[in-house]
Amino acid sequence: MAITALPPDTDADIARVTEALAMITPRWNVRILLALSGPPLRYRELAGKVSWLQNGQLHPKLKSLCDVGLVERTEHSSRHVTYGHTDRAAALLPVLPMIVTWAEEHLEKADRPLPAIEQIEDSLTLLTRRHAAAILWVLKSRGEVSGRALARIVMPSSDWTNVYPPLRQLVADGLVDTEGTGQPYRLSAAGEGLGPVFGALSAWSSGQPLTHAAQHPVWGRPGAAPMPKPWVSNQSLPASATSSAVRAAGASRPTWHNRDLFSHTATARPMAALAAGGPRR
Repeated sequence: MAITALPPDTDADIARVTEALAMITPRWNVRILLALSGPPLRYRELAGKVSWLQNGQLHPKLKSLCDVGLVERTEHSSRHVTYGHTDRAAALLPVLPMIVTWAEEHLEKADRPLPAIEQIEDSLTLLTRRHAAAILWVLKSRGEVSGRALARIVMPSSDWTNVYPPLRQLVADGLVDTEGTGQPYRLSAAGEGLGPVFGALSAWSSGQPLTHAAQHPVWGRPGAAPMPKPWVSNQSLPASATSSAVRAAGASRPTWHNRDLFSHTATARPMAALAAGGPRR
């Protein structure tokens, strides 16, 4: 069943990307995937790499990642079970440094240098707001759009005023701009900058190489390189996760290492105040 009033292929594209984001956004999922970069690990070995998880938290997380096809459980014998990436997970990992590239350019600066993993988690929080993907898709493809017109497209079966809470949130997050009440909405510079990320997620979710991101009909930029520039994490982190090269079919990828993303000392961080004109973490 259609989720918007957009053409079926666009509607399906948005649904796939929304589902892809839902796979990796839950707390600790990205960190677990990074911990599994490299040879498959036994449960105890993996637990040692994600030691901040309390007893009983890792198993359901692993089960959910297995259920969505990102982690593979291999039973070698009754006493020997390992966990590792599926091919789908390996193909998804190069999207993470693309998210960091966007975050470093568009998120407001924190009081302290942030590990890249926290920038990824902050960014995913913004991108998984309810109706965010559909609203951003429409604004990217149609430019300035009124709230009423957005409602007819994004949530055709709901009262049109229901579009305003998610719109106000996207404005507060710095992804959408407006001149004020009654004025049309448009993407901010940060919203426009999401093109490579959404294009890559669309390519991945449809089983295509990430190089296809540049040809996305909405988020693509034909002739532009789809991958971000190399980046280095601001913070020196312990080399607790083994670095491994992840192949993206035919794509050149940025230089990045799991130790640049992964931290054993993760703690919950309060939301930073919204910087003027910038997205909120």
